This record gives sequence, C-alpha cells and structure tokens, in this order.
Amino acid sequence: MTDIDGHHELLQRDAQFLRSDKRLDTELLDRLVLQLNRIYPQILSDKEAHRFRDLSVSTEARLAELLKHLHGKGEEACGEFYRGLHILAEDIYCCLPTRVMQREMADPKWTGTRAIYPERCVLNDRGPVFFLSCLSLVVVAAMLYYYRDNETLLHAGPFLHRSAARLSNDVLICYA
Repeated sequence: MTDIDGHHELLQRDAQFLRSDKRLDTELLDRLVLQLNRIYPQILSDKEAHRFRDLSVSTEARLAELLKHLHGKGEEACGEFYRGLHILAEDIYCCLPTRVMQREMADPKWTGTRAIYPERCVLNDRGPVFFLSCLSLVVVAAMLYYYRDNETLLHAGPFLHRSAARLSNDVLICYA
C-alpha cells in the first residue's frame, strides 16, 4: 500500500471487514447515514438516507448497499465515510485492515499489543511534594546566603519583620 492510495481504494479493501464486523450494528449505521446526510447532502440525499435507514432490510444488506453507493460516488464520499467512522466509532476505524497495514509499515516492529496513547511530556515523575521541598530548600539557602550578616538583617527590618529571614539562622538551618 502506498501513500497515493485514496479513500476510494481503501474503502474497496476495507469493505469485507466492515461487512463482517459485528460492532458495526444498526445504531452505528444509522448514525453514519445521518451524519453523511446532514453534513454532506450532496453525497447522501434525504431519499437515499431514508433507503439506507430502512429497518425492514437487514443491517448487513444496508451496509453493503451503502458501501457500494459510496464507492460509486467517488473519492470525496469515501473520505467522508472514513471521517464519520473515525468520529463515531474510533475503535472500528483503528481496526480497519488498511489502518493496521499503515501502522505496520510505519513501525515494522509493531506487535499489535501496544495501546495507542497520546504522548505526554514528563519532566519529573516525583510529584508536587518533591518540587515544593526543592523550592523551599533553594529559598532557605538563598536567605541564609543573603542574610548571613546581622547588619544586613538589621537594616532590612521593616521589610522582613514578618518573613522567615527574621528567624535566627539556627531555625532556618533546622528547617532545611
């Protein structure tokens, strides 16, 4: 399978899987038909949507007829079907044979057992308590360095009258 394959060819390859998959039930088929009808009425008119939603016909027959109809409509119709399937039933969309083949071609070591998770950027897995303890240690070290002379501490009295720097160095060292 190459990158130039369009949705038209992909739908032709996935049609057998879609017809045999039991997860694509009557409710999901109705939702797909409604989405195609509401968003793209040029792809699926009201009359055609009514025909594909007829409950007197089996789901398998309606699905086969819908796939045949979309295949006849062309590339855009097939692409919108895939988009609707991706929105409404992502689990089915990810299991399509063409999607599995694309993943295997992108990652030849793919075993099929890995779950697909969005990437997370984890800078530190120790949590917020570790961050707060490191921050407080840096603040105490900076205060000890800056206020190690008693003269500086006396001149900064109005500013530091309620801060931790007013405490003695022994208390700050014990805190650290």
